[in-house]
Amino acid sequence: MQKKISILFLCTGNSCRSQMAEGFANALRGDIIEAYSAGIEPKGLDPNALVVMREAGVDISHHTSKHVNDLKDKQFDYVITVCGHANENCPLFPGKTKVLHRGFEDPPQLAKEAKTPEEALQHYRRVRDQIKEFILELPGWLEKEQTEFFIH
Repeated sequence: MQKKISILFLCTGNSCRSQMAEGFANALRGDIIEAYSAGIEPKGLDPNALVVMREAGVDISHHTSKHVNDLKDKQFDYVITVCGHANENCPLFPGKTKVLHRGFEDPPQLAKEAKTPEEALQHYRRVRDQIKEFILELPGWLEKEQTEFFIH
């Protein structure tokens, strides 16, 4: 049996995007990925993220918003930052951990201009679907990133 790839999805607040990525990775790729999420400034789980993930058949209600330091004893193969702020402020990870970036728009920020709760959820759904696509393509994406990492 092959060892699972250990991935930390990192964002600023660990409230939405990284939580969605962790949920989808464990639900859709749990056979090959062991996923975690954390933030550099945890803000608590976003209730709208719970709603849209539940709509997609993934329950993240048991997740908690964690600081990246809460996982300092865990060795990761990859850290994938999912927002620009986390990418720019990503802490150093020891050992063979590779830090990669795949940014997504911030649903709470997008939803601020929404006129109705349903309109706000549309922003969350769009980003959720983009994250799901990314997770489905993740093994190939990692291979491509690994190749480019060694070429440069």
